Amino acid sequence: MVTVRSLLAVAAMFDWELFQMDVSNAFLHGDLLEEVYMTMPLGYSGKGEPVQDIPFDKSKVCKLKKSLYGLKQAPRQWFAKLSSALLSFGYVQSKADYSLFTKKDEEQFTAVLVYVDDLLITGNSETHISLLKEQLKTHFHMKDLGTVSYFLGVEVSKSKQGIFVSQQKYTMDLLKENGVLNCKPYKLPLDPNTKLQADIGTPLADPEVYRRLIEKLIYLTITRPDICYSVQLLSQFMQTPTSIHHQVAKHLLRYLLQAPAQGILLASNSAVELKAFCDSDWASCPMTRRSTTGYCILLGDSPVSWKSKKQNVVSRSSAEAEYRYGFNML
Repeated sequence: MVTVRSLLAVAAMFDWELFQMDVSNAFLHGDLLEEVYMTMPLGYSGKGEPVQDIPFDKSKVCKLKKSLYGLKQAPRQWFAKLSSALLSFGYVQSKADYSLFTKKDEEQFTAVLVYVDDLLITGNSETHISLLKEQLKTHFHMKDLGTVSYFLGVEVSKSKQGIFVSQQKYTMDLLKENGVLNCKPYKLPLDPNTKLQADIGTPLADPEVYRRLIEKLIYLTITRPDICYSVQLLSQFMQTPTSIHHQVAKHLLRYLLQAPAQGILLASNSAVELKAFCDSDWASCPMTRRSTTGYCILLGDSPVSWKSKKQNVVSRSSAEAEYRYGFNML
């Protein structure tokens, strides 16, 4: 997602158009490099059309000629075939993120970002982008979705100020699912005096409810850096959550209720330079005495990467906590 936000930020700075394409039955395009066998489907004898009354025969198997959904090799083989096609078109695969492909032809620049079967395409030449679309259609069954408006659950809208990304629909669905739409919203994601521990409260009868909630909140941090610390804190208790942990999670949901459409603006009028900010909260964990650290990286005025994480070891001073995290960033 850092690469997605970075590419969107660059597109906003240079006023590039963003296009999206989708591959139909992507995993079926993969070629198998080894012999793979599967059990016979129910009601199929291997000769002619399927017959419902045929008993299941465990002694018979099918030899796969192409990749199928559910096969462990399927994602790898699909990406290998797509990568080979893009490389044959003259694109170069990024070493920092293998899902990013770029092509520079004199003054023309085109970038393709791949996420399973979704492709995000941008560049300064619509002619080259149209050519790429036609080349892809000759190799795969593609659907041209036009200008990007919804990508990987993220809503994308372009204006004169830049590109605004948010997860409003995702947030509203999450609030509705947890029954807090009619509650009073909170102004802060977490009470400043909250110090969570593992042994406080009553263990939940069904821990899966809490785990599913935290997993969805983690995905929401894609466009909400303001809840990054709170989600990081709550995710430490997914193994044995209690009623107190669930109550704090509900507090966070009521904070989201205040502005469900909040997101980040990738500014158009911005210098192309990286700026990074980091800080540490020394010995903030009451259970382990470990420090909590966080950082935010901006491309110009556009936030592209952020994180909050508890350090792996105990720091003996605030200076050591700051130094340890700064060294890890480098």
